[in-house]
Amino acid sequence: MVMEIRRCVVGPLETNCYIISSERKGIIIDPGDEAQKIIKEISDLEIIMILATHNHFDHITALKPIKEYTRSKAGIHPEDWVEGFDIRLEDGQTIELGKERLRVIHTPGHTPGGCSFYTDKILFSGDTLFKSGIGNTSFPGGDEEAIYKSIRERLLALPEDTLVYPGHGPSTTIGAEKAWF
Repeated sequence: MVMEIRRCVVGPLETNCYIISSERKGIIIDPGDEAQKIIKEISDLEIIMILATHNHFDHITALKPIKEYTRSKAGIHPEDWVEGFDIRLEDGQTIELGKERLRVIHTPGHTPGGCSFYTDKILFSGDTLFKSGIGNTSFPGGDEEAIYKSIRERLLALPEDTLVYPGHGPSTTIGAEKAWF
């Protein structure tokens, strides 16, 4: 079975919450807000894990009610650790979803512990890489030099036909973003 990707736009900052599934099991990426809207999207799935690309409120506001509803563990990079998470994600770590394997890519810059998640030419980039843009680095912990390094060395090294699903806005491809950088 092919992995399915559902995008659920939530909250006042229109955060992209993604539900990825394979064989009726799912992973939620960035439960930003509107827990009931997310719960409606996952009603047919067994959620095995919740992942956060980083710890900003617009990506984790619905974490507690989603954890309670799904009884799932939640993972985030240690440098972005906040209450409510159980699993410390590390660069290179693999998360299994049926036959799919999601690889954690540490992409600091927007936050110190920012992560992207990659599987078979699909990238969930959080607020590191957007269509024709990068995440804001003016917040505490932001680092413009680090975000450009993360993008150039970690993300643009992926195949050009990799689909990029960012934390906000429309999807893009690595090839399209290489032209921007």
